[in-house]
Amino acid sequence: MQAKSGIVSRSVSSVSSSRSGSFFARLLAILSVAVTIVLVDSVNADAEAANPKYAGIVVDAKTGNVLYSENADRLQYPASLTKMMTLYMTFEALEQGRIRLDTPVPFSAHAAAQAPTKLGVRAGGTITVEQGILGLVTLSANDAATALGEMLGGGSEDRFAQLMTAKAHALGMTRTTYRNANGLPNTAQMTTARDQARLGIALRQHFPQYYGYFSTRAFKFGSRTIRSHNRLVGSVRGVDGIKTGYTRAAGFNLVSSVQVDGKSIVGVVLGGASTPARDAQMRNLIASYLPKASSRGGSSALIAQAAPAPAMIETPAPVQPKKAQQQVGKTITAAQPPVSAAAADLSLPHKGPLPDARYQVAETEVAYAETAAPKSDNPLVAQPMPAPTKVKTMAFKQQASVAVPTPAPAYMPPEQGDTSVDNVTTASTTPSPTRAASTSNGPTGWVVQVGVSPNRQMAMDLLESAKSKGGKALASAKPFAVAYAAGGDQLYRARFGGFDDQRDAVNACNALKKAGIKCWAAAQ
Repeated sequence: MQAKSGIVSRSVSSVSSSRSGSFFARLLAILSVAVTIVLVDSVNADAEAANPKYAGIVVDAKTGNVLYSENADRLQYPASLTKMMTLYMTFEALEQGRIRLDTPVPFSAHAAAQAPTKLGVRAGGTITVEQGILGLVTLSANDAATALGEMLGGGSEDRFAQLMTAKAHALGMTRTTYRNANGLPNTAQMTTARDQARLGIALRQHFPQYYGYFSTRAFKFGSRTIRSHNRLVGSVRGVDGIKTGYTRAAGFNLVSSVQVDGKSIVGVVLGGASTPARDAQMRNLIASYLPKASSRGGSSALIAQAAPAPAMIETPAPVQPKKAQQQVGKTITAAQPPVSAAAADLSLPHKGPLPDARYQVAETEVAYAETAAPKSDNPLVAQPMPAPTKVKTMAFKQQASVAVPTPAPAYMPPEQGDTSVDNVTTASTTPSPTRAASTSNGPTGWVVQVGVSPNRQMAMDLLESAKSKGGKALASAKPFAVAYAAGGDQLYRARFGGFDDQRDAVNACNALKKAGIKCWAAAQ
């Protein structure tokens, strides 16, 4: 019995020893892999910094302090980082009510012919604005970017690129020039790491209600599930966007926004040698400089806090030409974190700025009503936008080889009053107690415009909604819609007339501003 017991004891000991050895072997293997990953990331980061194409910057998004900079002001190709500005312009149009998330986006032959990556919508097909946004932030779809650009540019991508450049310069991105909406190769399309950091912060600050789209991991498009190209979202704590980019000439680009434990940074890597090297460099920058960011800068009251994004967003399936509507798909998005104030040292305006020039030459008397800026010690919001009473517009110099059609004012900076450029005739409508029919140009004198719509019914709906919020200042105002042609389409300006003088029009516009409705007053 003792012998048998000894055999059993030695057998158990042997098994225990074997299992213990196996456990430690696995542990050592895991540790070895982890160390290898860290070393590879470190090597990749060092190699990336030595890359002659490389440029990078890290900005504390609360204070504006530059925590790291290397070649930050050198001109580089943005590649698909261009789509950040396309999205900025799209968000601005949504905020101003010029488009909606369910507005159809038509695909021209030019948009459909763009090089991959792309959604693959054929010419004549449509998607919704929301599907376009999701296509840009996940797949970096070139065809969707062009389609959005053409829609917002009044049918011309060239026109939209001019508007993008004007917006960039108004944001302080003085070294950035755009030539298309998607970032496909164009030697004149240039930017800098510093400018891209500025744009990343502007997207967060100016559009907190839409910023959550940048953290989308995947979305359903017809029968396809499209997953994000941004590998840091979901794998690096606190990363909530923003955009990747690549062309052979540009290298591998990335802009990342990080918000962790009250600290917030925006990092930019341009000219990466590969996707792994670029991502490793960004991880290294985040790990190195996030701890150095301020948790006290800025103020939570500087901008509106966004509500958490829903876990699932319903979007319609894409509409292809001569095909029935497909089954509704589901969009998967991550919850949107609170958004902090943007960097003061970058001198970003508190609101999306207006470009300081238009594409038509005219001089018009204008009274512009702007909401009061909130009180803050941060110079970012301490300077309210000016309210000019006289504006002399100027023309952009066009290249002789580029034919640019007349733009749609709906997709340009807010108009500075009517000029004699628009020669249109509107059809009459049956007046109702709340809706007045328009004449060819509507009432004369001072008017207040609240928006532009793709059809008369939507324009009148917009006016009816605005009048219900305008109170006594709009009690005797006459709502009307003025049609005008833009890029082969007909759009409608939603306006109120019947004001005795400039003061009454400005007071009405101020009342609308207080109710959260953007407007401007002008003499017609």
